[in-house]
Amino acid sequence: MTNPTTIHRTQWVSSIAAVLRFLVHSNLFISLATVSVVVTTVFLADLPLEPLPLFIVFAVTMFVYTVNRFTDLEEDEQNVPRRAAFTKRYGRIWLALGVGLYGIAIGIAVAFGLAGAIYMLLPLAVVVLYSVGGVKQIFLVKNLVVGLAWGAIPLGVGYYYERLGTLEIQFLFVYVTVMITIAAVIFDVKDIEGDQEEGIPTVPNLFGPRVTRIVSLVATIVVAVVVVALVASGVIPTEFLVVLAMNAYVCAYIPFASPDLGPLYYGFVVDGEHVFLAVVVAALEALVW
Repeated sequence: MTNPTTIHRTQWVSSIAAVLRFLVHSNLFISLATVSVVVTTVFLADLPLEPLPLFIVFAVTMFVYTVNRFTDLEEDEQNVPRRAAFTKRYGRIWLALGVGLYGIAIGIAVAFGLAGAIYMLLPLAVVVLYSVGGVKQIFLVKNLVVGLAWGAIPLGVGYYYERLGTLEIQFLFVYVTVMITIAAVIFDVKDIEGDQEEGIPTVPNLFGPRVTRIVSLVATIVVAVVVVALVASGVIPTEFLVVLAMNAYVCAYIPFASPDLGPLYYGFVVDGEHVFLAVVVAALEALVW
């Protein structure tokens, strides 16, 4: 006879997995992840936390990633069928939400007379470049485009607070760009089969998952060494050592990356790296305060 406790535990785990899949497939989680970059930037650059930049980044991310779900639908049917099914069933609702939020964000930026409101149109360029501009066919370029798109978040924060030229903002731009580029390379591990069929050259389908893991791990460690060197030489403040928490997080998930792992691993664990860092930074900020 089946143990009732086991049944209850199984149902509980299944329910949690269903919630996490919804957060990942709906792009709510990835949108929260980009908002986390804003939180990290604000705290490390010693800026006041305001709701407007948080909303703008959330809205832009929801728009960009939801549009991408449709442009990548054919690939997703091969690589992540559950996500493709979700997009087919609920995608139009989330697309309407993404477009609506993006439009509201632009409207607010214009209404408030925010400097650089014109740059709110850049996400459209990113969508075109990544989804239909052919960058996927160029080795490593699509990974770098994703990295630069995320790296633009600290720059946007710096622009909003009129601190664009500060060393803290410039460092976070480079750091986020590099770390997201590494994550994008790891993400390609789950898409090997689909990318090969589409003729998309990636590190995993050219060199295999093992080499991808090794190269990504080495790159992550190199970034950590550079951070330590910058702090030791006085280029950036000591508190920036906190970003090493994310390097450790990344080093912990890289060895497990394989084509067999599903969207929860890549969409929640891998994409959760910046959420993790923001939580650590916020916790340290609270302790210091």
